[in-house]
Amino acid sequence: MKLITRLLLTALVLLIVAEYIPGITVDGFYPALIAAIVLGLLNLFVRPILVVLTFPITILTLGLFMFVINAALFWFAATFIDGFAVETFLHALLGSLIVSVASAVFNKYL
Repeated sequence: MKLITRLLLTALVLLIVAEYIPGITVDGFYPALIAAIVLGLLNLFVRPILVVLTFPITILTLGLFMFVINAALFWFAATFIDGFAVETFLHALLGSLIVSVASAVFNKYL
């Protein structure tokens, strides 16, 4: 039940982000839900590999490179989901930052 709640809240946050950031578009709730599932799977399987591979860069940038990894995964997810699009890397960075903060807040209270 907790997993379904997290997915629904992430989809809702994606819809809200798409309303306020002009470079991110989501065509409806179904693409937002698919995007939330894909983002969750990418964060589960691909992100740990990227974190290990980019560990030296992350150390040199004092952890700020993690934002780049999150934005890259956000942008990558948008490339193959119909109805979810991100125009530039800057929009992906801003969108992933907002989704990450909102998810952290929701996970704290669930």
